[in-house]
This record gives sequence, structure tokens and C-alpha cells, in this order.
Amino acid sequence: MKTSTVGILMGSDSDWPKIRAAADALNEFGISYEAHVMSAHRTPALVEDFAKNAASRGIKVILAAAGGAAHLAGVVASHTTLPVIGIPVITDMCGGLDSLLSTVQMPGDIPVATVAAGGGGPRNAGILAVEILALSDDNLRDKLLVFRKKLQDKILAKDQALQEKINTDTANIP
Repeated sequence: MKTSTVGILMGSDSDWPKIRAAADALNEFGISYEAHVMSAHRTPALVEDFAKNAASRGIKVILAAAGGAAHLAGVVASHTTLPVIGIPVITDMCGGLDSLLSTVQMPGDIPVATVAAGGGGPRNAGILAVEILALSDDNLRDKLLVFRKKLQDKILAKDQALQEKINTDTANIP
């Protein structure tokens, strides 16, 4: 059986397309993960079992995505000392604000790191998991440094292109 380093939980299988960017980010860095559908409200015993046994199975970080009454990340965090990153899933009702508030408003002493609802949120959850894992993995930290350098180079190239366009446009003004 394959040992995974990150556990990805989602409240519904319909959440996968909305959060897949988290898994894609993990893949970019060669981080193994497992993904499951579990509900804080419909399968609470399953969520508890997963959270309580994750560390003994090699999982080091858990990503938990849910929409609406998004309590999955908080319930997971209440049953483990592993870092939990909540991914609020966008909903039709409030555009994800309901999910964001349900995820981020944890009581004191049971933290859940929370990323944005939609947009770059799921990808950031994956990258944050990589950063957490890189604290104890020099190879992964080196990969992160290369990743950040590529981001910097990309922005610098865009700025250079903009400067050239501005200079060309300015040169054509009579």
C-alpha cells in the first residue's frame, strides 16, 4: 500500500474540480497524497477515524475542503495535532463567503490555516502544505527556492515586456 504524505478530504465529490489545483501543486513537487470524500455531518465517525489515524499512516499535513456549512477542517483539526489547511469551496448561495467564514472562524486553541475561497486558494493550500513539509526536508526546500526563483523571473520578464511596450508607444507619440 502506498504511503501518502498529504491527506486531502472533501465534503463532496463535486468539490474535486474546484480544489484539484491543490493536488496539482503537490504533484509539481513530487508530494504523494490521497484524496477522500468525507462529511463532517454525514460521516463524522469516518472523519474522526481518518484524523486520529492519519499520522500513524505517514500523513503529515491534511487539506480539508468543504462548502456551505464548511465544518470539515475544524472537525478534522479537533481530532489530530497535524497541521490542517482548510479550503473553503465556492457555493452558489454566497460565492464562498459562507464556506470561508465557517472554515476560518475556529475557536481558540484548535487552529485551521485557511486559504481563499476559489481563485488561488486551492493552489495555495497545496503550496502551503509543501512549505510545511519543507521545514524538515532540505530537498523539498531547494525545490521551493527554484519555484520561487521561476516566479520572480516570470514577473521580471513581464515587467521588461511592459517597459518595452511603453517605450515603443511613447516613441510613436508625435
